[in-house]
Amino acid sequence: MRNLFAGLMCVSLLLAGCGGSGGSTVTTSSGGTGGTGGSGTSGGTAYNVVNAIVDQGPAALQNAGYAAVNVMYVNVTICAPGSTTNCQTIDHVQVDTGSQGLRILASVLNSSLLNALPSVMVNGGTLSECTQFVDGYSWGPLATADLYIGGADTVGSGESAPNIPVQVIGTTTYAVPAACSGGASNGNAENTVAQFGANGIIGLGLFDEDCGTGCASDADNGYYFSCTSNGGCVGTAVPVTSQMINPITQLTAVNGITDNNGVIIELPAVGANGAATVTGTLVFGIGTQSNNALPASATILTTDPYYGYVTTNISSLGQTDTTSYFDSGSNALYFNDSNIPECGSSSEAPGFFCPTSTVDLSATITGVNGQVAAANFSVGNANTLFTTYNSYAAFSNLAAPAGSSQPGMGSTFGWGLPFFYGVNIYTAMENTNAGGTMGPYFAF
Repeated sequence: MRNLFAGLMCVSLLLAGCGGSGGSTVTTSSGGTGGTGGSGTSGGTAYNVVNAIVDQGPAALQNAGYAAVNVMYVNVTICAPGSTTNCQTIDHVQVDTGSQGLRILASVLNSSLLNALPSVMVNGGTLSECTQFVDGYSWGPLATADLYIGGADTVGSGESAPNIPVQVIGTTTYAVPAACSGGASNGNAENTVAQFGANGIIGLGLFDEDCGTGCASDADNGYYFSCTSNGGCVGTAVPVTSQMINPITQLTAVNGITDNNGVIIELPAVGANGAATVTGTLVFGIGTQSNNALPASATILTTDPYYGYVTTNISSLGQTDTTSYFDSGSNALYFNDSNIPECGSSSEAPGFFCPTSTVDLSATITGVNGQVAAANFSVGNANTLFTTYNSYAAFSNLAAPAGSSQPGMGSTFGWGLPFFYGVNIYTAMENTNAGGTMGPYFAF
């Protein structure tokens, strides 16, 4: 949900709204480990396992003078519908458990594939979406593509989801409507790799689609527009079945097994000084086969069915954050603590926490089902981390203020990617049985 990119000489923070975080580019593989074993392997990696990496991001981002921090990337392969030859493998696609849907930057797609992706049509026009962030927006039409992910990063070696909608961000076919750019907190466009921080984003959150019934009944929803060459783009209601969908819901069966009930993020622990890169895995399915079983020791935290919230309590602060969430797309731990000083505006990490010495805290996280998990975490000095370890991409103790809560909502705690280091996090889809418990839930 939030993106952070550390500039080579400065730091820029992008805070995404309810729709996810950053993205990535084409060409080389991201690397990663060899997977977790299990049934059906290809090239040493199980077909339902995706090699992942946390590094400083795609070449286009670094060439612009920026570097990603705490962004988990994978490779995806997309093809023209029904084709196994007009395909492209795209590296540095961000994994986001805080959003739904696959979004790719138009600039990283070759012209042959881009021209072969059929537009999604609604109400007589091309369906386009405005994805709004706290600091800007991304704009682009929806097209249909076949997705391949996992295994050896080639067609047929991993999981597949045919004929899914993909947002193509940054195309100039249709001018950005004022309701999109004006509806964002400011007018900053995030339609290039350098602005977005990745070549794309794959939203694998708790829910089936990215908007739901609100966008199905209200034409002025701010997300969806119907665009024509002579009429421009106007807001439109979109049936739930035609909205951007979570790719998990469309995964096809392999050897009679369908891994469409959730994902597991597996990343190793990161020390107090960070790490240059981190490799891990993204695993599809929970309790569907031998390599994705839900451990008996795991604590299952069911969430509310609308927003995916749990409750965080930090007893030392006398603070209860009722709108808390787990989100691999957040680059830091986001919470409010008036006792921890923020970094100054002239530092390399404005807007982050900069305690004089590391602060160790503990919390309890409670699910809607009443289950409670203990969580210990640390807050380091972000300015020190960014200046002393400026070639590093992974920090487990990076934190920042969460800001004010939305009207009518409780205070928040965002358990971003730093919490995922050293802890396998299970994200179970709504309306599915995942390892014996109905989603939506998180478990670790």
